[in-house]
Amino acid sequence: MTIHKAGYSLLVKIFTILAAINLIIYYLVDTELIFYIVLGITSVFYLLAINFFRCPNRQVKIDDNKIIAPADGKVVVIEETTEEEYLKDRRIQVSIFMNVLNVHINWFPINGIVKYYRHHNGRFMAAYLPKSSTENERSTIVVENKKGVQVLFRQVAGALARRIVTYAKEGTEIKQDQHAGFIKFGSRVDIYLPLGTKINVELDQKVTGSQTVIATFAE
Repeated sequence: MTIHKAGYSLLVKIFTILAAINLIIYYLVDTELIFYIVLGITSVFYLLAINFFRCPNRQVKIDDNKIIAPADGKVVVIEETTEEEYLKDRRIQVSIFMNVLNVHINWFPINGIVKYYRHHNGRFMAAYLPKSSTENERSTIVVENKKGVQVLFRQVAGALARRIVTYAKEGTEIKQDQHAGFIKFGSRVDIYLPLGTKINVELDQKVTGSQTVIATFAE
């Protein structure tokens, strides 16, 4: 299993802490059964942490006319709304909720140039709540394709997510097969698409990051 670079330092810290716990139990507790129970619990916990930071090898089909899912998860919002931070216009919002078992890598949904990037500190409400898009810890990225169409997507922290990693830099050219970032431990991604975009997914549908075509640009 390949581990994503976003997890390297944290996995080392977790391993060190769990190893210390096991050593303390081993030397201070006389009952071997207790030691083996703690060892089993900490081992399972560490394996879950490794699984969280897994980095699957996916072949991405690049297509300028398609918008791909930027994350694994379930579609929880499809609605027309106003994007207030940067675009300042009416958009179709598609939101994908990621639970702790999903791959938490984020991909760029379209090809183009990064026109805008901002990270915002905020709260850590449950990511499925509507207010989490504007009140939680979040990062906003706007990509403009070669036709001048702009798509905004937002990485939103959740109740367990305490750090958002973003690789976008303003002015750089990006592709759909590149990682846009990583959200640690439960979260969501919101995408704001132009009105008239054909939506190819439904509410509660499970999608796969970099693989599922969630929408198609209008001709």
